[in-house]
Amino acid sequence: MRPTERFFDQVNSSFDKAAVLTEHPVGLLDQIKQCNSVYHVTFPLERDDGTIEVLHAWRALHSSHKLPAKGGIRFAPTVSEDEVMALAALMTYKCAIVDVPFGGAKGGVQFDRTGYSLEEIERITRRFTFELINKNFIGPGVDVPAPDYGTGPQEMAWIVDTFMTMVPEELHGAGCVTGKPLAQGGVRGRLEATGRGVFFGIRETLRDPDALAALGLEPGIDGKRVVIQGLGNVGYFTAKFLAEAGARIIAIAERDGAITNDAGLDIEGVREHLTETGGVRGFPGATGTLETSAEALELECDVLVPAALEGVITSDNVERIRAPIIAEAANGPLSAKASDALHERGVLCLPDLFLNAGGVTASYFEWLKNLAHVRFGRMEKRYQESSHRRLLDAVTQATGHRFPDAVVAEIAAGADEEDLVNSGLEETMIGAYHTISETARSLGTDLRSAAFKTAIDKVAVVYTERGIFP
Repeated sequence: MRPTERFFDQVNSSFDKAAVLTEHPVGLLDQIKQCNSVYHVTFPLERDDGTIEVLHAWRALHSSHKLPAKGGIRFAPTVSEDEVMALAALMTYKCAIVDVPFGGAKGGVQFDRTGYSLEEIERITRRFTFELINKNFIGPGVDVPAPDYGTGPQEMAWIVDTFMTMVPEELHGAGCVTGKPLAQGGVRGRLEATGRGVFFGIRETLRDPDALAALGLEPGIDGKRVVIQGLGNVGYFTAKFLAEAGARIIAIAERDGAITNDAGLDIEGVREHLTETGGVRGFPGATGTLETSAEALELECDVLVPAALEGVITSDNVERIRAPIIAEAANGPLSAKASDALHERGVLCLPDLFLNAGGVTASYFEWLKNLAHVRFGRMEKRYQESSHRRLLDAVTQATGHRFPDAVVAEIAAGADEEDLVNSGLEETMIGAYHTISETARSLGTDLRSAAFKTAIDKVAVVYTERGIFP
Protein backbone atom coordinates (compact mmCIF):
# COMPACT_ATOMS: atom_id res chain seq x y z
CA MET A 1 0.00 0.00 0.00
CA ARG A 2 1.11 3.58 -0.50
CA PRO A 3 2.93 5.35 2.38
CA THR A 4 -0.04 7.70 2.91
CA GLU A 5 -2.30 4.72 3.72
CA ARG A 6 -1.69 3.57 7.28
CA PHE A 7 -1.95 -0.19 7.63
CA PHE A 8 -3.96 0.07 10.85
CA ASP A 9 -6.42 2.38 9.11
CA GLN A 10 -6.80 -0.18 6.34
CA VAL A 11 -7.69 -2.87 8.88
CA ASN A 12 -10.15 -0.57 10.62
CA SER A 13 -11.73 0.35 7.30
CA SER A 14 -12.58 -3.34 6.78
CA PHE A 15 -13.76 -3.52 10.40
CA ASP A 16 -16.11 -0.56 9.92
CA LYS A 17 -17.55 -2.06 6.76
CA ALA A 18 -18.41 -5.25 8.65
CA ALA A 19 -19.54 -3.50 11.83
CA VAL A 20 -22.63 -2.07 10.10
CA LEU A 21 -23.75 -5.65 9.53
CA THR A 22 -23.95 -6.20 13.29
CA GLU A 23 -26.33 -4.84 15.94
CA HIS A 24 -23.73 -4.20 18.64
CA PRO A 25 -23.66 -0.78 20.39
CA VAL A 26 -21.19 1.78 19.11
CA GLY A 27 -19.25 1.80 22.37
CA LEU A 28 -18.65 -1.94 22.21
CA LEU A 29 -17.52 -1.74 18.60
CA ASP A 30 -15.12 1.08 19.47
CA GLN A 31 -13.65 -1.00 22.28
CA ILE A 32 -13.13 -4.02 20.04
CA LYS A 33 -11.51 -1.91 17.31
CA GLN A 34 -8.97 -0.07 19.45
CA CYS A 35 -5.45 -1.30 20.19
CA ASN A 36 -5.29 -1.73 23.97
CA SER A 37 -1.58 -0.97 24.43
CA VAL A 38 1.69 -0.55 22.56
CA TYR A 39 5.16 -0.88 24.03
CA HIS A 40 7.94 0.94 22.15
CA VAL A 41 11.45 0.28 23.35
CA THR A 42 14.91 1.29 22.19
CA PHE A 43 18.01 -0.63 23.21
CA PRO A 44 21.70 -0.62 22.31
CA LEU A 45 23.40 -3.36 20.33
CA GLU A 46 27.14 -3.86 20.43
CA ARG A 47 28.11 -4.88 16.90
CA ASP A 48 30.81 -7.45 16.26
CA ASP A 49 33.25 -4.64 15.40
CA GLY A 50 32.66 -2.98 18.77
CA THR A 51 30.48 -0.11 17.56
CA ILE A 52 27.16 0.63 19.26
CA GLU A 53 23.87 0.82 17.38
CA VAL A 54 20.47 1.75 18.84
CA LEU A 55 17.52 -0.35 17.67
CA HIS A 56 13.78 0.33 17.85
CA ALA A 57 11.31 -2.42 18.72
CA TRP A 58 7.59 -2.67 19.45
CA ARG A 59 5.06 -5.05 20.97
CA ALA A 60 1.38 -4.26 20.47
CA LEU A 61 -1.46 -5.83 22.44
CA HIS A 62 -4.63 -5.22 20.48
CA SER A 63 -7.12 -7.12 22.62
CA SER A 64 -7.06 -8.80 26.02
CA HIS A 65 -10.66 -10.06 25.85
CA LYS A 66 -9.00 -13.46 26.13
CA LEU A 67 -5.56 -14.21 27.48
CA PRO A 68 -2.84 -14.93 26.65
CA ALA A 69 -2.47 -12.68 23.66
CA LYS A 70 -0.88 -14.24 20.59
CA GLY A 71 1.13 -12.88 17.70
CA GLY A 72 4.44 -13.18 15.91
CA ILE A 73 7.67 -11.21 16.14
CA ARG A 74 9.15 -9.97 12.88
CA PHE A 75 12.64 -8.70 12.11
CA ALA A 76 12.51 -6.25 9.20
CA PRO A 77 13.57 -2.70 8.32
CA THR A 78 9.91 -1.84 7.66
CA VAL A 79 8.73 -2.62 11.20
CA SER A 80 6.85 0.32 12.70
CA GLU A 81 4.28 1.08 15.37
CA ASP A 82 1.53 1.29 12.76
CA GLU A 83 2.47 -2.10 11.33
CA VAL A 84 2.49 -3.98 14.63
CA MET A 85 -0.81 -2.40 15.66
CA ALA A 86 -2.44 -3.47 12.39
CA LEU A 87 -1.05 -6.98 12.56
CA ALA A 88 -2.09 -7.29 16.21
CA ALA A 89 -5.64 -6.32 15.25
CA LEU A 90 -5.67 -8.92 12.48
CA MET A 91 -4.52 -11.51 15.03
CA THR A 92 -7.47 -10.70 17.28
CA TYR A 93 -9.94 -11.32 14.48
CA LYS A 94 -8.01 -14.29 13.11
CA CYS A 95 -8.03 -16.09 16.46
CA ALA A 96 -11.75 -15.43 16.85
CA ILE A 97 -12.59 -16.80 13.40
CA VAL A 98 -10.84 -20.13 14.02
CA ASP A 99 -12.00 -20.35 17.67
CA VAL A 100 -8.52 -20.13 19.20
CA PRO A 101 -8.84 -18.64 22.72
CA PHE A 102 -6.25 -15.88 22.37
CA GLY A 103 -6.25 -12.12 22.18
CA GLY A 104 -4.31 -10.45 19.37
CA ALA A 105 -0.75 -9.16 19.61
CA LYS A 106 2.26 -8.52 17.37
CA GLY A 107 5.82 -7.36 17.72
CA GLY A 108 8.95 -6.60 15.79
CA VAL A 109 12.44 -5.15 15.75
CA GLN A 110 13.34 -2.60 13.08
CA PHE A 111 16.46 -3.83 11.29
CA ASP A 112 17.51 -5.72 8.16
CA ARG A 113 18.86 -9.05 9.37
CA THR A 114 20.82 -9.62 6.14
CA GLY A 115 23.37 -7.08 7.36
CA TYR A 116 23.93 -8.71 10.75
CA SER A 117 25.83 -11.77 11.92
CA LEU A 118 24.11 -14.70 13.61
CA GLU A 119 25.70 -13.70 16.91
CA GLU A 120 24.35 -10.14 16.57
CA ILE A 121 20.87 -11.47 15.78
CA GLU A 122 21.03 -13.63 18.89
CA ARG A 123 21.96 -10.62 21.03
CA ILE A 124 19.08 -8.63 19.53
CA THR A 125 16.61 -11.45 20.16
CA ARG A 126 17.68 -12.00 23.76
CA ARG A 127 17.72 -8.29 24.57
CA PHE A 128 14.23 -7.77 23.11
CA THR A 129 13.03 -10.76 25.15
CA PHE A 130 14.53 -9.20 28.29
CA GLU A 131 12.67 -5.95 27.58
CA LEU A 132 9.38 -7.84 27.11
CA ILE A 133 9.88 -9.75 30.37
CA ASN A 134 10.71 -6.54 32.19
CA LYS A 135 7.35 -5.00 31.18
CA ASN A 136 5.31 -8.22 31.51
CA PHE A 137 4.70 -8.41 27.76
CA ILE A 138 5.57 -12.11 27.52
CA GLY A 139 4.55 -15.24 29.39
CA PRO A 140 2.47 -18.41 28.89
CA GLY A 141 -0.58 -16.76 30.47
CA VAL A 142 0.11 -13.19 29.33
CA ASP A 143 1.44 -12.89 25.78
CA VAL A 144 2.86 -15.68 23.62
CA PRO A 145 4.91 -14.64 20.56
CA ALA A 146 5.68 -16.82 17.54
CA PRO A 147 7.78 -16.63 14.35
CA ASP A 148 6.93 -14.11 11.66
CA TYR A 149 8.71 -12.47 8.74
CA GLY A 150 12.47 -12.61 9.41
CA THR A 151 12.27 -14.98 12.37
CA GLY A 152 12.00 -18.74 12.83
CA PRO A 153 12.60 -21.65 15.22
CA GLN A 154 16.12 -20.46 16.09
CA GLU A 155 14.90 -17.08 17.36
CA MET A 156 12.08 -18.78 19.27
CA ALA A 157 14.67 -21.07 20.89
CA TRP A 158 16.63 -18.03 22.09
CA ILE A 159 13.44 -16.43 23.41
CA VAL A 160 12.34 -19.45 25.46
CA ASP A 161 15.86 -19.97 26.79
CA THR A 162 16.05 -16.33 27.91
CA PHE A 163 12.59 -16.46 29.48
CA MET A 164 13.22 -19.68 31.41
CA THR A 165 16.58 -18.35 32.61
CA MET A 166 14.99 -15.16 33.94
CA VAL A 167 11.73 -16.70 35.18
CA PRO A 168 12.82 -20.18 36.38
CA GLU A 169 9.85 -20.55 38.73
CA GLU A 170 7.36 -20.56 35.83
CA LEU A 171 6.23 -24.20 35.56
CA HIS A 172 4.85 -23.71 32.06
CA GLY A 173 7.75 -21.56 30.85
CA ALA A 174 8.08 -23.42 27.55
CA GLY A 175 4.64 -22.03 26.67
CA CYS A 176 5.93 -18.45 26.60
CA VAL A 177 6.49 -18.73 22.84
CA THR A 178 5.51 -21.08 20.01
CA GLY A 179 7.20 -22.16 16.81
CA LYS A 180 10.06 -23.61 18.85
CA PRO A 181 12.34 -26.51 17.84
CA LEU A 182 11.00 -29.90 18.92
CA ALA A 183 13.70 -30.31 21.54
CA GLN A 184 12.45 -27.20 23.32
CA GLY A 185 8.76 -28.05 23.32
CA GLY A 186 7.80 -27.41 19.72
CA VAL A 187 5.06 -29.39 18.00
CA ARG A 188 5.38 -31.49 14.87
CA GLY A 189 3.69 -29.85 11.90
CA ARG A 190 4.09 -26.25 13.11
CA LEU A 191 6.72 -25.27 10.52
CA GLU A 192 4.43 -25.97 7.56
CA ALA A 193 1.15 -25.16 9.33
CA THR A 194 0.48 -21.73 7.81
CA GLY A 195 1.09 -22.97 4.27
CA ARG A 196 -0.90 -26.14 4.92
CA GLY A 197 -3.76 -24.01 6.27
CA VAL A 198 -3.67 -21.86 3.12
CA PHE A 199 -3.83 -25.06 1.07
CA PHE A 200 -6.82 -26.37 3.05
CA GLY A 201 -8.63 -23.05 2.56
CA ILE A 202 -7.99 -22.98 -1.20
CA ARG A 203 -8.89 -26.65 -1.57
CA GLU A 204 -12.18 -26.19 0.25
CA THR A 205 -13.03 -23.17 -1.90
CA LEU A 206 -12.33 -25.19 -5.04
CA ARG A 207 -14.71 -27.85 -3.72
CA ASP A 208 -17.53 -25.32 -3.30
CA PRO A 209 -19.77 -25.62 -6.40
CA ASP A 210 -21.74 -22.47 -5.57
CA ALA A 211 -18.63 -20.33 -5.28
CA LEU A 212 -17.07 -21.74 -8.45
CA ALA A 213 -20.24 -21.49 -10.50
CA ALA A 214 -20.25 -17.73 -10.01
CA LEU A 215 -16.65 -17.63 -11.26
CA GLY A 216 -17.17 -19.91 -14.24
CA LEU A 217 -14.75 -22.52 -12.89
CA GLU A 218 -15.16 -26.27 -12.62
CA PRO A 219 -14.94 -27.76 -9.10
CA GLY A 220 -11.70 -29.44 -8.16
CA ILE A 221 -8.06 -28.54 -7.65
CA ASP A 222 -6.56 -30.73 -10.38
CA GLY A 223 -5.14 -28.67 -13.24
CA LYS A 224 -5.90 -25.28 -11.70
CA ARG A 225 -3.33 -22.63 -12.67
CA VAL A 226 -1.73 -20.96 -9.64
CA VAL A 227 0.59 -17.97 -9.29
CA ILE A 228 2.62 -17.71 -6.07
CA GLN A 229 4.17 -14.40 -5.01
CA GLY A 230 6.82 -15.07 -2.36
CA LEU A 231 8.52 -18.43 -1.83
CA GLY A 232 9.27 -18.06 1.86
CA ASN A 233 7.95 -20.53 4.40
CA VAL A 234 4.27 -19.86 3.70
CA GLY A 235 4.56 -19.58 -0.08
CA TYR A 236 6.74 -22.66 -0.38
CA PHE A 237 4.49 -25.00 1.59
CA THR A 238 1.38 -23.59 -0.07
CA ALA A 239 2.89 -24.25 -3.49
CA LYS A 240 4.15 -27.69 -2.44
CA PHE A 241 0.77 -28.92 -1.17
CA LEU A 242 -1.13 -27.43 -4.11
CA ALA A 243 1.22 -29.07 -6.61
CA GLU A 244 0.96 -32.41 -4.82
CA ALA A 245 -2.83 -32.15 -5.08
CA GLY A 246 -2.64 -31.65 -8.85
CA ALA A 247 -2.53 -27.87 -9.32
CA ARG A 248 -0.11 -26.30 -11.81
CA ILE A 249 2.16 -23.63 -10.32
CA ILE A 250 2.62 -21.57 -13.49
CA ALA A 251 4.55 -18.67 -11.94
CA ILE A 252 6.62 -17.95 -8.85
CA ALA A 253 7.69 -14.41 -7.93
CA GLU A 254 10.48 -13.35 -5.60
CA ARG A 255 12.50 -10.20 -4.93
CA ASP A 256 14.53 -10.53 -8.13
CA GLY A 257 11.51 -10.95 -10.42
CA ALA A 258 9.43 -13.93 -11.49
CA ILE A 259 9.65 -17.12 -13.53
CA THR A 260 6.89 -18.85 -15.48
CA ASN A 261 6.05 -22.21 -17.03
CA ASP A 262 2.51 -22.96 -18.22
CA ALA A 263 3.11 -26.68 -17.76
CA GLY A 264 3.92 -26.14 -14.08
CA LEU A 265 7.15 -25.34 -12.21
CA ASP A 266 9.08 -27.86 -10.14
CA ILE A 267 8.61 -26.44 -6.64
CA GLU A 268 11.48 -28.33 -5.03
CA GLY A 269 13.79 -27.35 -7.86
CA VAL A 270 12.85 -23.68 -7.59
CA ARG A 271 13.30 -23.77 -3.83
CA GLU A 272 16.77 -25.28 -4.19
CA HIS A 273 17.71 -22.73 -6.84
CA LEU A 274 16.47 -19.88 -4.62
CA THR A 275 18.55 -21.17 -1.70
CA GLU A 276 21.68 -21.46 -3.81
CA THR A 277 21.43 -18.19 -5.77
CA GLY A 278 19.25 -15.93 -3.64
CA GLY A 279 16.67 -15.54 -6.41
CA VAL A 280 14.39 -17.40 -8.80
CA ARG A 281 15.66 -15.96 -12.08
CA GLY A 282 17.86 -18.31 -14.02
CA PHE A 283 16.02 -21.42 -12.91
CA PRO A 284 16.54 -23.91 -15.76
CA GLY A 285 12.98 -25.25 -15.61
CA ALA A 286 11.42 -21.87 -16.38
CA THR A 287 10.16 -21.02 -19.85
CA GLY A 288 9.66 -17.33 -19.17
CA THR A 289 11.02 -14.54 -16.97
CA LEU A 290 9.44 -11.35 -15.64
CA GLU A 291 11.52 -8.38 -14.57
CA THR A 292 9.58 -7.60 -11.39
CA SER A 293 7.63 -9.53 -8.80
CA ALA A 294 4.67 -7.18 -9.29
CA GLU A 295 4.24 -8.32 -12.90
CA ALA A 296 3.40 -11.84 -11.74
CA LEU A 297 0.34 -10.52 -9.92
CA GLU A 298 -1.15 -9.50 -13.28
CA LEU A 299 -0.80 -12.90 -14.97
CA GLU A 300 -3.89 -14.77 -16.10
CA CYS A 301 -4.48 -17.70 -13.73
CA ASP A 302 -7.17 -19.44 -11.68
CA VAL A 303 -5.75 -18.70 -8.23
CA LEU A 304 -3.38 -15.87 -7.25
CA VAL A 305 -1.57 -16.35 -3.95
CA PRO A 306 0.17 -13.23 -2.55
CA ALA A 307 2.39 -14.82 0.12
CA ALA A 308 4.91 -12.05 0.77
CA LEU A 309 4.28 -8.73 2.52
CA GLU A 310 1.30 -6.40 2.83
CA GLY A 311 0.06 -3.87 0.32
CA VAL A 312 1.01 -5.52 -2.99
CA ILE A 313 -2.41 -5.01 -4.59
CA THR A 314 -3.75 -1.47 -4.35
CA SER A 315 -5.87 0.95 -6.38
CA ASP A 316 -2.74 1.46 -8.54
CA ASN A 317 -2.72 -2.04 -10.01
CA VAL A 318 -6.08 -3.59 -9.11
CA GLU A 319 -7.55 -3.09 -12.59
CA ARG A 320 -4.79 -5.24 -14.07
CA ILE A 321 -5.45 -8.23 -11.80
CA ARG A 322 -6.92 -11.09 -13.86
CA ALA A 323 -7.27 -13.95 -11.34
CA PRO A 324 -10.85 -14.97 -10.42
CA ILE A 325 -9.65 -16.15 -6.98
CA ILE A 326 -7.16 -14.31 -4.77
CA ALA A 327 -5.90 -16.23 -1.74
CA GLU A 328 -4.33 -13.89 0.81
CA ALA A 329 -1.56 -16.02 2.29
CA ALA A 330 0.26 -12.88 3.49
CA ASN A 331 -1.05 -10.38 6.01
CA GLY A 332 -2.86 -7.48 4.32
CA PRO A 333 -1.73 -7.97 0.70
CA LEU A 334 -4.82 -6.10 -0.55
CA SER A 335 -5.69 -2.53 0.36
CA ALA A 336 -9.28 -1.88 1.42
CA LYS A 337 -10.07 -0.03 -1.82
CA ALA A 338 -8.56 -2.80 -3.92
CA SER A 339 -10.55 -5.41 -2.05
CA ASP A 340 -13.80 -3.52 -2.67
CA ALA A 341 -12.98 -3.05 -6.36
CA LEU A 342 -12.26 -6.75 -6.83
CA HIS A 343 -15.48 -7.75 -5.08
CA GLU A 344 -17.46 -5.44 -7.39
CA ARG A 345 -15.86 -7.23 -10.35
CA GLY A 346 -16.90 -10.61 -8.97
CA VAL A 347 -13.42 -11.72 -7.90
CA LEU A 348 -13.45 -14.08 -4.90
CA CYS A 349 -10.95 -12.93 -2.27
CA LEU A 350 -10.11 -15.38 0.51
CA PRO A 351 -9.21 -12.95 3.33
CA ASP A 352 -5.97 -13.19 5.26
CA LEU A 353 -7.65 -13.23 8.67
CA PHE A 354 -9.13 -16.58 7.67
CA LEU A 355 -6.72 -18.06 5.16
CA ASN A 356 -3.39 -17.73 6.99
CA ALA A 357 -4.79 -18.74 10.39
CA GLY A 358 -3.10 -22.14 10.12
CA GLY A 359 -0.01 -20.86 11.92
CA VAL A 360 -1.84 -19.62 15.00
CA THR A 361 -3.98 -22.77 15.03
CA ALA A 362 -0.90 -25.00 15.19
CA SER A 363 0.64 -22.59 17.71
CA TYR A 364 -2.44 -23.14 19.87
CA PHE A 365 -1.80 -26.88 19.73
CA GLU A 366 1.85 -26.30 20.70
CA TRP A 367 0.81 -24.08 23.61
CA LEU A 368 -1.61 -26.77 24.84
CA LYS A 369 1.16 -29.35 24.60
CA ASN A 370 3.44 -27.12 26.69
CA LEU A 371 0.77 -26.66 29.36
CA ALA A 372 -0.03 -30.38 29.46
CA HIS A 373 3.64 -31.44 29.39
CA VAL A 374 2.81 -34.43 27.19
CA ARG A 375 3.23 -35.12 23.48
CA PHE A 376 0.05 -35.49 21.41
CA GLY A 377 -0.57 -39.15 20.61
CA ARG A 378 1.68 -40.51 23.33
CA MET A 379 -1.16 -41.99 25.37
CA GLU A 380 -3.44 -43.21 22.58
CA LYS A 381 -1.29 -44.14 19.54
CA ARG A 382 -0.58 -47.77 20.53
CA TYR A 383 -4.10 -48.28 21.83
CA GLN A 384 -5.52 -47.12 18.49
CA GLU A 385 -3.17 -49.44 16.63
CA SER A 386 -4.19 -52.44 18.74
CA SER A 387 -7.89 -51.64 18.26
CA HIS A 388 -7.47 -51.36 14.49
CA ARG A 389 -5.59 -54.67 14.35
CA ARG A 390 -8.33 -56.43 16.34
CA LEU A 391 -10.91 -55.08 13.90
CA LEU A 392 -8.90 -56.33 10.91
CA ASP A 393 -8.47 -59.72 12.60
CA ALA A 394 -12.24 -59.92 13.10
CA VAL A 395 -12.80 -59.16 9.40
CA THR A 396 -10.28 -61.87 8.45
CA GLN A 397 -12.00 -64.42 10.67
CA ALA A 398 -15.44 -63.55 9.32
CA THR A 399 -14.50 -63.50 5.63
CA GLY A 400 -11.44 -65.71 5.41
CA HIS A 401 -9.65 -62.92 3.55
CA ARG A 402 -6.17 -62.16 4.85
CA PHE A 403 -4.86 -58.65 4.32
CA PRO A 404 -1.25 -58.19 3.15
CA ASP A 405 1.13 -57.13 5.93
CA ALA A 406 1.74 -53.75 4.26
CA VAL A 407 -2.00 -53.04 4.14
CA VAL A 408 -2.41 -54.07 7.79
CA ALA A 409 0.43 -51.75 8.83
CA GLU A 410 -1.07 -48.82 6.92
CA ILE A 411 -4.65 -49.29 8.15
CA ALA A 412 -3.76 -50.17 11.72
CA ALA A 413 -1.32 -47.30 12.33
CA GLY A 414 -2.34 -45.08 15.23
CA ALA A 415 -2.22 -41.30 14.93
CA ASP A 416 1.04 -39.64 15.98
CA GLU A 417 1.53 -36.00 16.95
CA GLU A 418 1.85 -34.68 13.39
CA ASP A 419 -1.22 -36.62 12.27
CA LEU A 420 -3.27 -35.10 15.07
CA VAL A 421 -1.98 -31.58 14.49
CA ASN A 422 -2.73 -31.78 10.76
CA SER A 423 -6.16 -33.28 11.42
CA GLY A 424 -7.02 -30.52 13.87
CA LEU A 425 -5.77 -27.90 11.42
CA GLU A 426 -7.83 -29.36 8.57
CA GLU A 427 -10.98 -29.45 10.69
CA THR A 428 -10.41 -25.86 11.78
CA MET A 429 -9.86 -24.45 8.29
CA ILE A 430 -12.76 -26.33 6.71
CA GLY A 431 -15.14 -25.28 9.49
CA ALA A 432 -14.03 -21.65 9.32
CA TYR A 433 -14.45 -21.50 5.54
CA HIS A 434 -18.03 -22.73 5.68
CA THR A 435 -18.86 -20.38 8.55
CA ILE A 436 -17.73 -17.27 6.70
CA SER A 437 -18.98 -18.40 3.27
CA GLU A 438 -22.46 -19.09 4.64
CA THR A 439 -22.42 -15.73 6.41
CA ALA A 440 -21.37 -13.99 3.18
CA ARG A 441 -24.20 -15.60 1.22
CA SER A 442 -26.85 -14.90 3.82
CA LEU A 443 -25.86 -11.22 4.03
CA GLY A 444 -25.01 -10.74 0.37
CA THR A 445 -21.52 -9.50 1.17
CA ASP A 446 -17.91 -10.44 0.47
CA LEU A 447 -15.89 -13.01 2.43
CA ARG A 448 -13.75 -10.35 4.12
CA SER A 449 -16.75 -8.55 5.60
CA ALA A 450 -18.26 -11.91 6.56
CA ALA A 451 -15.02 -12.90 8.28
CA PHE A 452 -14.80 -9.59 10.16
CA LYS A 453 -18.45 -9.85 11.20
CA THR A 454 -17.88 -13.38 12.48
CA ALA A 455 -14.89 -12.21 14.49
CA ILE A 456 -16.66 -9.11 15.85
CA ASP A 457 -19.61 -11.21 17.02
CA LYS A 458 -17.36 -13.68 18.83
CA VAL A 459 -15.31 -10.98 20.58
CA ALA A 460 -18.48 -9.05 21.48
CA VAL A 461 -19.93 -12.13 23.19
CA VAL A 462 -16.91 -12.27 25.52
CA TYR A 463 -17.19 -8.61 26.50
CA THR A 464 -20.95 -8.96 27.02
CA GLU A 465 -20.68 -12.09 29.13
CA ARG A 466 -18.01 -10.46 31.27
CA GLY A 467 -20.51 -7.71 32.05
CA ILE A 468 -18.41 -4.96 30.52
CA PHE A 469 -21.21 -4.09 28.09
CA PRO A 470 -24.94 -4.81 28.57
